[in-house]
Amino acid sequence: MHQTREPSILYFGTPVVVISTLNDDGTPNLAPMSSAFWLGWRCVLGLGASSQTAGNLRRRRECVLNLPSQHLVTEVDRLALTTGAHPVPAFKAARGYRHVADKFAAAGLHPQASTTVAPPRVQECPVQMEAVVEAIHGVADDDERLRGHILNIEVRVQRIHLHPSILMDGHTDRVDPDKWRPLIMSFQKFYGLGDQQLRSSTLSSIPEAAYRSPDVDRARLAPSIVQPARQLSPADALACDEASE
Repeated sequence: MHQTREPSILYFGTPVVVISTLNDDGTPNLAPMSSAFWLGWRCVLGLGASSQTAGNLRRRRECVLNLPSQHLVTEVDRLALTTGAHPVPAFKAARGYRHVADKFAAAGLHPQASTTVAPPRVQECPVQMEAVVEAIHGVADDDERLRGHILNIEVRVQRIHLHPSILMDGHTDRVDPDKWRPLIMSFQKFYGLGDQQLRSSTLSSIPEAAYRSPDVDRARLAPSIVQPARQLSPADALACDEASE
């Protein structure tokens, strides 16, 4: 029999996203989170209003959504309890957060130039989505205790970079779910997917192309940022391939 209970958090399991943004001084910031979901080429991000990432998104209106594979769990966990905010907000300090200026170095990750936005991509992540902010809404504004503390940020993806190792054979624009192993957060613990799908959904009878959003055509019009290509060392290239396996 089901039992009526009151869990403090409702994180039943969602993919981890590492958000790249730029700080006020132009340096990059990285923030791992899992309160995100996609509709077409739009993504909705749930963030604390006082977070460094929320401030950066409000100010610069752009980011990169980097999706780590389960093999990057150690690197992602190094970002836990770190913040780009200085000084550290009191409520975060009380929970053990510390200020870290160089999040890439702290995590052991490498920046990679983006093509349409200023924040860098995370080289090791097999999925990298450049995006711009389209709307920001408050969450729980009906409660004066929560009003102004949580934001619902809608971003529009305008460039997607995929590592070849997760592409479906014979297709240039489809991710193979049997190859892609996202890092999952469930009740403050990390998980990966099993090697075998349970079964194909009946929804798979609908061609993926039927879900194509007008945002895809709009994304093709996004101007590219001319930046010098960063030459990867053999060690960096190897790290990228290993992280995508």
